[in-house]
Amino acid sequence: MSADSVETRALRLTRQEWLFLAAAIVFWGCYVLWLGKDTSWDFRNYHWYIPYAFLDGREHIDMLVAHQATYYNPFQDIPFYLLATHTPAWFSLFTLGCVQGGNVVPLYILGRQTLRIEEYKLSAAALALLGQTGGLGLNMFGTTYHDNTMSILILSAIAILVVNRKRLNESPLWLTAAITAGAGLLVGLTVGLKLPEFPFAIGFAVSLLFLGGDWKHQGVRLLAGGLAGLIGVWAMMGYWTEHMLATTGNPLFPYFNEYWKSPLALPAPYRDMRFLPTHFWIAAAFPILWVLNWHIADDIPFVDIRFMLAYVFGIVAIVFWLVGRRSKDPMVFPEAARPILAFAAGSYLVWLKMFAIYRYIVGLEMLGPLLLAIAIGLLPLSRRIQLVGLAALFILTAATTRVDYIERSPISDPFVQADVPKIKDPQKSMVLLTGEDPLGFLAPSFDRRIPLLRIDGWMVQPQDGTKLTAMMKGRVFEYMSKKRNIYVLADANNMGRARDALTEYHLRIDWLKCKVFDTNIIGIYEFCPTFKWPRE
Repeated sequence: MSADSVETRALRLTRQEWLFLAAAIVFWGCYVLWLGKDTSWDFRNYHWYIPYAFLDGREHIDMLVAHQATYYNPFQDIPFYLLATHTPAWFSLFTLGCVQGGNVVPLYILGRQTLRIEEYKLSAAALALLGQTGGLGLNMFGTTYHDNTMSILILSAIAILVVNRKRLNESPLWLTAAITAGAGLLVGLTVGLKLPEFPFAIGFAVSLLFLGGDWKHQGVRLLAGGLAGLIGVWAMMGYWTEHMLATTGNPLFPYFNEYWKSPLALPAPYRDMRFLPTHFWIAAAFPILWVLNWHIADDIPFVDIRFMLAYVFGIVAIVFWLVGRRSKDPMVFPEAARPILAFAAGSYLVWLKMFAIYRYIVGLEMLGPLLLAIAIGLLPLSRRIQLVGLAALFILTAATTRVDYIERSPISDPFVQADVPKIKDPQKSMVLLTGEDPLGFLAPSFDRRIPLLRIDGWMVQPQDGTKLTAMMKGRVFEYMSKKRNIYVLADANNMGRARDALTEYHLRIDWLKCKVFDTNIIGIYEFCPTFKWPRE
């Protein structure tokens, strides 16, 4: 067994290691090319629309095109939107795949720093690759959900802590503060770009405590990490929250509106709380339950046991530690394992309370193999039993993983193309959107002079009594009074709901003039003119 210790396990990668990481990143880029374009509901709803709307100044032209997501911070989506609209589709997809494949770097470094075995480099590489082949992780490559993009910053922050764990305990306080601030800034930037990453910020804070050291170093770490994290959050969402507060009265509009009470929407949370456990025992067994039935934790099908195994064996390892039964020859460095376990536990518990949507913790799915290795490696077992048991569990993980891929579309240019019917007088026309179907990705295909208003959907309905609906009715009735053209756009399979929604606006569909069109992404859509129909 290697005698490597904390002092000698420096982060100096060999050329072979760099080649491995580069090859893995390129592989994932090619993997995304094999998958094709993302056709997910979220992409069609808002990941393509909100960067377009922000860059094109649509805020006071369109209304609620992407349901609640119309008001999301657009900054995380702007880079890919610009890439996909200015480069060939294959290049933008390959780049996205390479970026998401970059998770292999912090995963490898964490394994490299944690494993206390002879072939730690080879084992770290295996753990990193196994971490990227999860039941949901494989499905998310090439998509714009961004959970597996934001995870790079989060995992890198934890890697910084683990690599510098000795310095963070013994170095001058200014150096401790500087290192921690760098890691905290990464976490803050991530939370600022995507609020569901917040549980990882708490996990990061917990990991700072479990690095050890005297109270001075712990205090400096928490202070520096917290302040840098807040700076990162403000840098990425400060402008947007201030803008939302000024325009809607709720900085997180429409979420938590039961507290902010913006007059534009109902005093409701608007959060997706379908997956939150309803009592203690469901919460305690949640990782086991989602293995048995993925529906309780996500809308995207998956089967994966790696985090469940880490959860179960992690609890077993903690119990043995509490009763004083500890390995005399652990397979991992305890001082490296502690902050990783603390990060995972803190993040998971906050996520369970706030969201319980599996996709949001795909970063923990990636960490699953390493977490399992840590748990097994700390048990009071012989090294042989640890290695054999771990190998068996990894084989079981690989054999039981199932990926139900979301539908993809062939790679073609432009990235999004919709054959929307041409409108003769765009400066005197308005398009109304109805139904809960995602239509936002169609918006850039219309003439920029045409306002798009979603009068019916997840967030508003024609009779909901909200100020948003009143504002839209005012705009529609003004168009009607000036005898301008009003059209309706909906999923071709949901035109009945479109008819019903338009009734509240004193409009009827001119069915004989409807046109059906498709896109190079997915779906069949119907576009119809309307005419005024006075209510009795």
